[in-house]
Amino acid sequence: MTREELARHDGREGRKAYVAVNGKIYDVSTSPLWAEGNHQDIHQAGADLTEELKSAPHVRAVMERFPVVGRLEEAVTGSSPKAAGLIGATIVAVIALAAVALWLLLCQD
Repeated sequence: MTREELARHDGREGRKAYVAVNGKIYDVSTSPLWAEGNHQDIHQAGADLTEELKSAPHVRAVMERFPVVGRLEEAVTGSSPKAAGLIGATIVAVIALAAVALWLLLCQD
């Protein structure tokens, strides 16, 4: 599930209340503590709460009580360093081949 899809599950107006923690998406809809997607005026459903809950006690034990309904997909923004390195290496190789071809053409008698 993307972050945009997760945001649509905010628990408001009868919608399901989903939260993401450490890449897992949990359905907290049945919990009275998540009424209307709001948890004690601190957390809102439809969001990745990983950072917010890092310092919370017993996060894993509490979250595991809820069903996992999916995994949070990380957005692809640009290319990865590995892909960028491959592209750069390919460009260098093409330039080197073009330089060799040009040198061969210029050096013919």
